[in-house]
Amino acid sequence: MKRVSGPTDHVVVVGAGLSGLACALHLLGAGRRVTVVERDTGPGGRAGRVRLGGYEMDTGPTVLTMPHLADEAFAAVGDSLHRRVELTALDPAYRACFADGSSLDVHTDGEAMEAEVRRFAGPAAAAGYRELRQWLERLYRAQMRRFIDTNFDSPFQLLHPDLARLAALGGFGRLDGRIGRFIADDRLRRVFSFQSLYAGVAPARALAAYAVIAYMDTVAGVWFPKGGMHALPRAMADAAAEAGADLRWTAEVSALERSAGRVRAVRLASGERIPCDAVVLTCELPAAYELLGRRPRRPARLRHSPSAVILHAGTDRTWPHLAHHTISFGAAWERTFDELTRTGELMSDPSLLITRPTAHDPALAPPGRHLHYVLAPCPNTVVGPAAATWRDLGPRYRDRLVGELERRGMDGFADSVQEELLVTPLDWAAQGHSAGSPFSVSHTFAQTGPFRPRNLVRGLDNVVLAGCGTTPGVGVPTVLISGKLAAARVTGGTGPRPARARPPLTAADPSPVPAPAGADEPS
Repeated sequence: MKRVSGPTDHVVVVGAGLSGLACALHLLGAGRRVTVVERDTGPGGRAGRVRLGGYEMDTGPTVLTMPHLADEAFAAVGDSLHRRVELTALDPAYRACFADGSSLDVHTDGEAMEAEVRRFAGPAAAAGYRELRQWLERLYRAQMRRFIDTNFDSPFQLLHPDLARLAALGGFGRLDGRIGRFIADDRLRRVFSFQSLYAGVAPARALAAYAVIAYMDTVAGVWFPKGGMHALPRAMADAAAEAGADLRWTAEVSALERSAGRVRAVRLASGERIPCDAVVLTCELPAAYELLGRRPRRPARLRHSPSAVILHAGTDRTWPHLAHHTISFGAAWERTFDELTRTGELMSDPSLLITRPTAHDPALAPPGRHLHYVLAPCPNTVVGPAAATWRDLGPRYRDRLVGELERRGMDGFADSVQEELLVTPLDWAAQGHSAGSPFSVSHTFAQTGPFRPRNLVRGLDNVVLAGCGTTPGVGVPTVLISGKLAAARVTGGTGPRPARARPPLTAADPSPVPAPAGADEPS
């Protein structure tokens, strides 16, 4: 594995999102002096927090899977996730509600889920689920260490026996078709394939290998941190500070001082100069490239994932059919993905993710109140409406969403809203997200693994990239891995796994304690 050259005693990490904080913890554990600079007033990045009228609203991801990856970062400094954050294993992980009025609870315990599938779709579907679960487990084992949790220096690293294993499992077929080999029921197929949207690709066009995301959601388990998802980066920042990191808030980087192929110092907008031996940039790719003064060389432009409209609503009531996470599927399916990724239209029959964090932490809202997070995928600003269009379109689309929620059983939702925050592609673009999408670069084949933007920078010996735009990709588990991989580029290795590590928990485990467990270059 290639690593940065020269001294690496003092590393500046730009950005205190999940990838930056994970990187900082791994660097600290390897004996480096670390300074973290963050333009916002506190940690989190995408996993931020807004306080509105007594409501505590997570502004980013709401689904936590694979918590052992976070614990690896804590363990690097002799700390642990369970000491810092109280986690609850969610059961069900999701509730899926369909346009025909049926619903399915998604359990991560195999026997419980098999019984639920049998109730929902009969014994043949239950048998298919058993086989699907086994396939997902094998797929995960074939991919994780070789193709996800690894630094690529060349596409030739793909030439490994694990590649043959992945091919034998059908990983290079199409996701929707592969799921269909196990399950015929169209509703169940959606439950195990909608996750490809996280990767920015429709199930009918996504590689079956992306079913690994369904493994994380439906087999490995889903957790909720008390205090909301923002509790995770807050705890990581606290652990980093106690381990000796210098955390600088409201510290925006204005320039990188370079000479002889190295960055010598980071300059802040305040005028302060921070000398360094190496730099890890976790900001958005365009911002990183601007600081570097160079663009990546690629045969084609990067393609970005669809975006999302999010309605955060503090309400005076809730609805009994909602679980902590509820996926409300529309009747349309293929047409929905065409609208999101090809025609650029708003979903005519939307599928929605509704999260109710107050189901497990009432303190996130005033007494007797509830918090609902409604995510509606939408086209990004390259494929669909321009960012500025959302200035007028946003409020109208908000009303359409509210009407849709009421038609789907959330009677009186409009009148129940006490406080709300609407986030659209206009807001994502204002935060610096390319194509107005918080989901970054999509995971097409040409933008995955060694073909994704690399985390090393050609022409600069001591700069590393991290975050969802580089390897391995989008999502909480992968950005945590990204931070670890960036640290390994500095230190030369991930180091031994802590001796106290335990096997990862499943969501069925009653304990709330989790366990530890690029072809282009800027030129």
